[in-house]
Amino acid sequence: MERIPSTDNHIHVDPINGEGPREVALNFHRSGGTAMIIPNKPTWTVGEDCSFKKAMELVIGYVEEINRDTEVKAFAVVGPHPAELSRLLREGTSLEKGEHLMMEGLETAQELVQERKAVAIGEVGRPHYEVPPSEMEVHNRLLLYAMELAREADCPVQLHTESAGPLEFLEFARLADQAGLKREKVIKHFSGPLVLPEENHGLTPSLISSGDVIRVSLKKGTKFLMETDYLDDLTRPGAVLGPKTVPRRTRKLLNAGLITEEEVYSIHVENVERVYGMELGF
Repeated sequence: MERIPSTDNHIHVDPINGEGPREVALNFHRSGGTAMIIPNKPTWTVGEDCSFKKAMELVIGYVEEINRDTEVKAFAVVGPHPAELSRLLREGTSLEKGEHLMMEGLETAQELVQERKAVAIGEVGRPHYEVPPSEMEVHNRLLLYAMELAREADCPVQLHTESAGPLEFLEFARLADQAGLKREKVIKHFSGPLVLPEENHGLTPSLISSGDVIRVSLKKGTKFLMETDYLDDLTRPGAVLGPKTVPRRTRKLLNAGLITEEEVYSIHVENVERVYGMELGF
């Protein structure tokens, strides 16, 4: 396979605080990358007057720029980050009002998916830091609501949560069942090597693409996605992993005989197309 596919399932672009969509996509492509799935960043990274809808529309514009100006195929994922609720509460918004605003944000995300401007609702879920029980109850209700909206829109959700093991994956799987959403449509962003069915309970793990995580995962199978969670923030260069990581890691594994061309295609094309219900045309 002269040209191998490489999809980064969770990578940010940010022309305000980082290099921006074109430069990130070009760096990704020079390293062999073929497709980027890009969630919007939180509103506060854009500006104090930024609304949920504006943040989502911005990332849709970034995706259009990448598709127009580069050879990378880009797709938007839209939704209110769970930390948005915490921020609203810190600023004096009531818990009830905060929940209402987050629900409106999720509904906006669903509308953009239904308009085919985005391919999934995300990153949504609950915070990776401690919050009061009353706030966590709201996050869990919003998580279920996001899954219900995704079921109506027939799209996946990308989850941002605390570090999750098999017990948390089972909890999310049961929420998906309650919402009527297919379990594989629930993508756990920033996942560890939970590839076996008894580990992920039918959810789709999107693996943070460090060498150790990918090597361990490949011993269990290929039913996963790969991501960097690249932030595109000049104050944190290379965080979380750089935009060249997924294509370079894939090529390195292939050259070392740790993965076959068929397995590469399965991870970077077939899994992506099946979970998102789209065609990459590779």
